[in-house]
Amino acid sequence: MAKQLFNTTEKSNFILNMTEEKFSKLASMGLLSSFLLTSLFTAIPLFSSSKAYTISSIGLTISGVICMVLALIGIIKKYINKKVVVPAAAIGFMLVWAIISMFNSYDIYVSINGFPGRGEGILALLFYAGFFITAASIKTDKARKTLLCGILVNGVLNSLLGLVQVFTGSLSEFSKVSLKTTINAASGFSASPLFLAMVLSVSIAVAISGLVLFEGKKAKILCVISVCLFSFVNMFTYSLIGICGTALAAVMGAIMIIAAKAPKINLLSVLAVFIPAAAAVVIVNSGAIGNIDSYRLYDGRILWFADSYMRVNSSGDFDADVIDIDDTADVYYTLNRKTMDIISAYGLVGTGPDQLLYPQLYTFGTADPETLSVEDVALINKGTFDRVYNEYLNTAATRGIPSAIALAVTLLGILAAGIKGYKRSRSNITLCMLLLTTMGVLLFFICCSSTAFTPIFWAVAGCSVVNFNAPDEKKSGKVKKSK
Repeated sequence: MAKQLFNTTEKSNFILNMTEEKFSKLASMGLLSSFLLTSLFTAIPLFSSSKAYTISSIGLTISGVICMVLALIGIIKKYINKKVVVPAAAIGFMLVWAIISMFNSYDIYVSINGFPGRGEGILALLFYAGFFITAASIKTDKARKTLLCGILVNGVLNSLLGLVQVFTGSLSEFSKVSLKTTINAASGFSASPLFLAMVLSVSIAVAISGLVLFEGKKAKILCVISVCLFSFVNMFTYSLIGICGTALAAVMGAIMIIAAKAPKINLLSVLAVFIPAAAAVVIVNSGAIGNIDSYRLYDGRILWFADSYMRVNSSGDFDADVIDIDDTADVYYTLNRKTMDIISAYGLVGTGPDQLLYPQLYTFGTADPETLSVEDVALINKGTFDRVYNEYLNTAATRGIPSAIALAVTLLGILAAGIKGYKRSRSNITLCMLLLTTMGVLLFFICCSSTAFTPIFWAVAGCSVVNFNAPDEKKSGKVKKSK
């Protein structure tokens, strides 16, 4: 007999009567919306004359609210096991400390909603927590595989638009990285080539893992095609993140194949990573793309000139007297060094969520500061930046060292729980989620959080601890091994 509260109907008590399988299906759909809706709303400024990139945050908000409701249901139904209390408590601490940071920030509005065009304020952090809890509440492998399929679909959509951007130079803010240099960089629906590089790197690892996880010849062929597509487009992000991410994805995919004891022929999929990547380099060197005739990295010009200065108006242009913008090592070293100075000055509570730019501002020009928007002020402050491409430093600078420590505890707790769960279940899909989470943790050393990538990261992180939450099958002497 279905459970009911007082005299209410069975239909109105759907939460009480919801099965694990039905909840898992809803949860996977809610998580899929977290990155597909973000991509959809990012398309609006790309395909219209209005460059209102704040619209992208609408997709995150819609999916965030959906997953907050699902997370609450997961808690009510007790799908979250007490054994993940450490990462859950650390996430809770991060949210509380972000609020403390907000009250000590430069701009409370930005703290809540994030910088215009970036959208990673406290609301985004709350949504990310919802994604993690929702994913950790999933109880079926079928729902987790649905999520992996969604990551592949998202990668395909980003890659197809990326191809249009690369070979036509249209529908992109990253065709030019200087007034004279045209590279036609791919950004897809991810707002920046650097953020696309993270999305595609994880997508490559998922596609390789699909050779183990997905049944059927057609599914495996689609996975190989996806690997080729993703690695090819990833090279057109012209970034250190793209190269490191592609190589890391190949390593993680190989680990997945070997650990799952899949046929060794699947290791040939690693060639499907590097051959298309090499082909992309050859195409650039042939002079077929833009007005360049040799392949090189453009991290500095992309993140500083094309993205924050030209697209979002969240910083000034780079200062050529201080930094060699074409030296990738110097760019990241300078960003990290200056951010360390900000951390030493704002170590306890940070500058405020998504407000790394503010303490760097040094002039308002000749205009009245009260009549200028923060974007107007940013543009006239040469040498400033709004992001450091190291999420751990970015967290410490904007939300304080305690938040950075809590982030580290969260990630280490998730990895520990995932490893423990995998050792117990030997589930291939748990291993896949664990490897994807590990990739994200490593990539965060050379990139930062974004609304394009971070929802995917927290979704797979939550899924990596699912088996750890499951009832202890060892007590009954039965240990299930799933494919």
